[in-house]
Amino acid sequence: MKKALPILILLIYQCVCGQAYTIKDANQKFPISYATISFGNGNGLFADEDGVFEFSKKRYRDIDSIYISALGYKEKGINTSELPKIIELTPDVSQLQEVVVKAENLGRYKTRKKGSRVHDDYFKCWLPTVESEIAVFFPRDPLKSTKIASVFLPVMMESSRKSSSRKQAFSTLFKMQFYENNNGFPGKRMAGDDIIFRITNNDKTNFELDILEHKVFIPKSGIFVSIQVLGYTDKKGKLQHTKKYHEVETRKGIVKVSTTFRPLLPFTDKIEDNITFTRRIFFKNRTWQRFDEKYSENNMLIQKGFMNYGMGLKMHVYEK
Repeated sequence: MKKALPILILLIYQCVCGQAYTIKDANQKFPISYATISFGNGNGLFADEDGVFEFSKKRYRDIDSIYISALGYKEKGINTSELPKIIELTPDVSQLQEVVVKAENLGRYKTRKKGSRVHDDYFKCWLPTVESEIAVFFPRDPLKSTKIASVFLPVMMESSRKSSSRKQAFSTLFKMQFYENNNGFPGKRMAGDDIIFRITNNDKTNFELDILEHKVFIPKSGIFVSIQVLGYTDKKGKLQHTKKYHEVETRKGIVKVSTTFRPLLPFTDKIEDNITFTRRIFFKNRTWQRFDEKYSENNMLIQKGFMNYGMGLKMHVYEK
């Protein structure tokens, strides 16, 4: 009986918390970090840095199929009743990023900043979920080469209302990506690796992310900088396998509500143009929408005129 008890506990844990699956490159067999696992219904989750994710029919009982995708690979659909422990993705030649060689010997430069907009009003903040990606547009002087040195991300740490002095502990993993300007909308994703970073309750409300080593140059037509929540992490910064939505019972039946993650993202009414876009990444078309009146008539931020995320940049503007 004593020997059987630990085995029983392990079986119960696996049923509730889910079986672990690993996503790998079909050719070279290395794990694919932070791959997207979509449920095809507007919900999903991410693999961690080792390509591992957890799934169980107990936790996601109404999901029959999942769709796994990652940049540079062909999307793969699998029936959840036939999930192998190792899931291999085939490289997609059409998606492989071009190799961009950027000359670093550009001479002297001046450092310029586009300040971020920070405030501590709980009711004027975006509540991040893993299903959404937010992108902000930044123009460029078309005659001067410009490299992004760092990105300023305004965040709010308070656990509840403005009057609260208590901070809720959290450690959240984000992904940053860059897109070309396609007629005023985020277009083709720019070449380069994903930038994975973490924000905790101990960071400053004007969080500065140094990306100088990634050599991100702004195209003449401008650039969209995006951030996306991957989920909470443990103390060492490893992505946790957290359920990404809750099931709430209502009169109309079970409603799925996406889990929100801290920190909150302060939105602002101090920017004249609507330069903020959002999209739900677990929908197959992943269409970008400008965050304005056409986005939603019922959104409280839009109704109050807070339609832009107050992201900022530090840039190296070269004289030549």
